[in-house]
Amino acid sequence: MSMTVNVSNLEWTELFESYAEKLKEELKVPGVAVGLSQDGELLYCKEFGYRDAEEQQEITMDTVFGIGSVTKSFTCVAIMKLQEEGKLSVHDPVIKYLPEFRMPHGQYTDQVTIHHFMTHTAGLPPLPSLYAAMKRSIEQDPNVKGTEQVKKIEDLPYIDTYSELMDFIAAQDVALLGPPGTQFSYSNDSYALLGAIIERVSGTSYEQYVTEHILEPAGMNRTVYTAGELDQMDDVAKIYKRNPENPDEVFAAPHWWAAPAMTAAGFLKSTIRDLLRYTEIFRTGGMTGGVRILEEESVKQMTALHAVVDADKYYGYGLMITPGCFGGTLVEHGGSIKGVSAQIFTVPQTGICGAILNNVDGVPARELMNGSLNTMNSRPADELLFDYEEEPVEAEELADYYGVYQSGEGVQVTVGMVEGQLTLTAQGMSLPLRCVGQDRFAYKRRATEYTSDFIRDEEGRVIRLSFGFRQLPKVETT
Repeated sequence: MSMTVNVSNLEWTELFESYAEKLKEELKVPGVAVGLSQDGELLYCKEFGYRDAEEQQEITMDTVFGIGSVTKSFTCVAIMKLQEEGKLSVHDPVIKYLPEFRMPHGQYTDQVTIHHFMTHTAGLPPLPSLYAAMKRSIEQDPNVKGTEQVKKIEDLPYIDTYSELMDFIAAQDVALLGPPGTQFSYSNDSYALLGAIIERVSGTSYEQYVTEHILEPAGMNRTVYTAGELDQMDDVAKIYKRNPENPDEVFAAPHWWAAPAMTAAGFLKSTIRDLLRYTEIFRTGGMTGGVRILEEESVKQMTALHAVVDADKYYGYGLMITPGCFGGTLVEHGGSIKGVSAQIFTVPQTGICGAILNNVDGVPARELMNGSLNTMNSRPADELLFDYEEEPVEAEELADYYGVYQSGEGVQVTVGMVEGQLTLTAQGMSLPLRCVGQDRFAYKRRATEYTSDFIRDEEGRVIRLSFGFRQLPKVETT
């Protein structure tokens, strides 16, 4: 039985829609779709803007959008299905199924398990593999030809297969974050190789296994992987791109990026209706539409608190887990790639499930999720989920954190003093930091407050910074 939520009062919808409209206008989002259900029944559905702004084509519950890294939870459901079938265990070593897999410098290779891949705790730092896997697709995109984005990937090899991906990872001259299971850092590489394991174990393609064992039984008949499949469908969102040099500039860029070796990490396309069916699996303990997709024990494993993400969030299997949130435990995941800003979520104790889809990147879909859940729970739409109490820190101690931190995925962060305030500068933003724990600082972006941890080596020197769910190595001291 679900807990009582203030869903009968229609005032919350007006407050949420006002908040969503403002966010849409500020960020110049062409189209947004929001869907909420309670106890399996449609509670709320609203479309803002258009799936094709130029043609002013309306959005529906069946409009297909990209969902990016929301795909990761599907990949984990597939792994759990194979475990239920007795074909693998999440605690098996990866090399049992991928004997050619090697970690950089050969370190810990035989210790890495499927569980470590699923929880982003294999010890891999962020690598440029995703861009190497998308390289052909990016080069074919008429909207980015000749831009800095293409120049940045010129020196990367083409990664078209799992074998090429494994060779690339093995050849990286990078320091690992630590022994498997000790450090969380979001890893698209790990999820790509979960796709390879699914193929080896099932004897079918990753896409076919997910389609036959998840999408079709769940009735998700408008959820597909490739742009070729979209070409055969109607009611598909045109995708838009944000100019990295000028985030206020949004333009139509209908070429979908693809990465065959990375499909399992983030390339599904879906709809509000299909995703509301899908999120039921995590609300109910494995059921949707009267069909059992997973055993209850498998869902418990997927939503367990396996790895610490930040001050409040944990990572399960393909899902972010935040206890003590909106009347229960918030189970969610987002996705972002070119033309995609997506979010799925459920708070099982209240019976609420939801999905949010946008057709441009750079939209804080998590803020829209928080806004819907806040207003539904009689809170201001932009109220912060947690209040981090500031802790005193001596000024001379702050110098430990100064420096430039950079990931293999191209994100660069500078930490230093700006007008007497420790500040994190990244992606054109200057974010004041306030100490909320030992080597932990909070910063606010729009209506969300995040925390970042500085990681020290055995000698006590700051060597990495957690930012955007990744650990970024310190490359320069300032």
